[in-house]
Amino acid sequence: MKNILTKIFWPILKFFETNEKPTNYKKSYRVALNILGTLFVLLSLGSAWAAYYSGGLSSFIPVVVFFCVGLVAIVVGSLGSSGAVSKIWGTK
Repeated sequence: MKNILTKIFWPILKFFETNEKPTNYKKSYRVALNILGTLFVLLSLGSAWAAYYSGGLSSFIPVVVFFCVGLVAIVVGSLGSSGAVSKIWGTK
């Protein structure tokens, strides 16, 4: 299943993947990235609810932004290599 999802989300993963072994990688970085991604997806759902009741079309911009950030964080946190996770956090 992981191989299929990796092929589906390869356009996202190829931006963050590196061939180098990260020297400063910790397992907690991956856990934090998954938690952060989940919080952003939940924030997008809350924003969608508020945007629906406000009625303005421009209020859906935060929904799209928060969902995209959350999706990238969850995809890299669950499917990415340790080099990709380190690249997200900016550690080398």
